[in-house]
Amino acid sequence: MVEPNAKNTSQKEAPVFRLQKLYLKDLSFENPNVPDAFLAPQEPKVEVNLGVKNKKLENDHWEVSLSVTANVTNNKDGKSLFVIEIEHAGVFILKNIPEEHLPAVLGVDCPTLLFPFTRQIISQVSVDGGFMPFLMEPVNFMALFQNAMKKKQNNSTPQ
Repeated sequence: MVEPNAKNTSQKEAPVFRLQKLYLKDLSFENPNVPDAFLAPQEPKVEVNLGVKNKKLENDHWEVSLSVTANVTNNKDGKSLFVIEIEHAGVFILKNIPEEHLPAVLGVDCPTLLFPFTRQIISQVSVDGGFMPFLMEPVNFMALFQNAMKKKQNNSTPQ
């Protein structure tokens, strides 16, 4: 016979990974050379910088944020077409996740869940600025995380 509390104990210990809230922390769109930028032939050159940050909130809540800066210039004359800067974040509930797995969850799983929403905002802002949709390529957060871990390990190893 199974004790009535046995089921509750196993449920309490099951890992929980849940996105609770999405929000914009910062959003900037610069359109410095309009309307002239619309009149010149355009060959866009794109430079994108991406960052991931996290911080522990109260209890089992974590904030994870993606920072993206996209600088799009005209390859012909070097003039800026537009610049988008965004910090998009989410609050995640992370419960009963083993300590050794927490960095990967925060550095891979959370940003992977955030990214499509961030990408959609960036695309819509570029359209609202008068340009074609700016569609970021998918990001392999696992590869970024593994590279960061290798770099961290190499920097901590005495030479």
